[in-house]
Amino acid sequence: MPAIIDINANRPEPLVKQIVDGLTRHIGNGLWPAGSRAPSIREFAKAHDVSTFTVVEAYERLVAQGLLKARRGAGFYVTGPVASTETGKPAPEQLTERAIDSGWLLRKVFEHTEGNLHAGCGWLPANWHHEEGIGKGLRQLALRPQEVVPYGQPKGYEPLRQLVSRQLVELEIDAPPTQILLTSGAIQGLDLVARRFTQPGDTVLVDDPGYSDLLFALRLRGLKLVGVPMTPNGPDITALENILSEHQPRLYFTNTQLQNPTGASYSTATAFQVLRLAEKHQFRIVEDNVSADLVTGRALTLAAADQLQRVIYIGSFSKTIAPGLRVGFVAAEPALLDELVYYKLACGMATPELNEQLVHAIYQEGVVRKHLEQLRGRLARAQERTGQRLENAGFTLFHQPGAGMFVWARPPENTLSALALSQQAVSHHILLAPGHLFRPNQEDSPWLRFNVAYSNNDKLFAFLARALSQPAA
Repeated sequence: MPAIIDINANRPEPLVKQIVDGLTRHIGNGLWPAGSRAPSIREFAKAHDVSTFTVVEAYERLVAQGLLKARRGAGFYVTGPVASTETGKPAPEQLTERAIDSGWLLRKVFEHTEGNLHAGCGWLPANWHHEEGIGKGLRQLALRPQEVVPYGQPKGYEPLRQLVSRQLVELEIDAPPTQILLTSGAIQGLDLVARRFTQPGDTVLVDDPGYSDLLFALRLRGLKLVGVPMTPNGPDITALENILSEHQPRLYFTNTQLQNPTGASYSTATAFQVLRLAEKHQFRIVEDNVSADLVTGRALTLAAADQLQRVIYIGSFSKTIAPGLRVGFVAAEPALLDELVYYKLACGMATPELNEQLVHAIYQEGVVRKHLEQLRGRLARAQERTGQRLENAGFTLFHQPGAGMFVWARPPENTLSALALSQQAVSHHILLAPGHLFRPNQEDSPWLRFNVAYSNNDKLFAFLARALSQPAA
């Protein structure tokens, strides 16, 4: 048979990739229609002067992409082109300006879709993450694949738990590796604690506004959420005291540093008062401190003052290494941690040790501290510039954090509401995060969350200028 595609061993691209790309184009152009039989592996290899092993790998990749289908004893058949680009990636969703309910926004604002400006998202741009360290870590693991095949340990990869223990010592939290449980991101740790301590109908306290994914998960469990108003220095202590005179919560879920979505951090006085009230009213505090590595200067934690007696401490590597790795951790007193292990195993068995080993390998390279210093500086500059541009556009800032990813801002009075702005932004391929997503029960809110890593953007501020010039509905 004659050659089907043009491949050349002298090109920089591997032969396998050349074959995959060439056949993908053929299928996409209709030269190989759906249902047609692909040449056999031997025929293709002979016609293109490559090894059969090369063709096998290329065909298997096309099967994985859904372009070919293997039939036992009959060879490979074309399944048809994927509605996508030549690389096999899903085509970007076409956003249209329409009525958007809160459920739609709750899904879309946390999805990554190419071509959209994610001004309200909760993650860093891919090129802000520690790409060099990730690459080196992956190469390390590739040298010992046999070590990542078995199920992980119940509490998680021990060398990484030892590393977390050392990191907590720097925060003045005494937690040996036996008191640390690795989880699939911080959200699994939060969920495990909720499962251990609550039943549907129980009351829990949450920050108001607070972490939207957590609020959604707690509502799904049928819990009654009571919001504690946030101030730039942490929760409003007077409001908390009033709430505790009416309710007997089992737990208080709170962000202590660079709070999501406001960017606020606890003051020393606020931390003392919250711990005092937790002791008096006998509830546990779940301290979600996933942004600890983004804090400039000394990081104040409730767990350091309490030493894990009444505080359960939760952290994550998502904000600094890579969110897709989904590696978080819980630190708690020994008896409670052992209980959480059983909940973890019952809900999903062990967490993927491959991811945990990769995080450990990245830290072993010894350049994470330098990466974090650079990241904190980059965020500080983005904070300053984004805050200035929002104020120049007429927004009121809840707080100027000076660090971290988030700014909580309110549009000028007598202009479009936060929700209306978010609805209009869709047709401009801009995803905003209106404030009601961060309220305990999705109550109305005039605020929006901006991610400074994306929001120092001319396209965003050009849209805001046009939209805010319109009369309020």
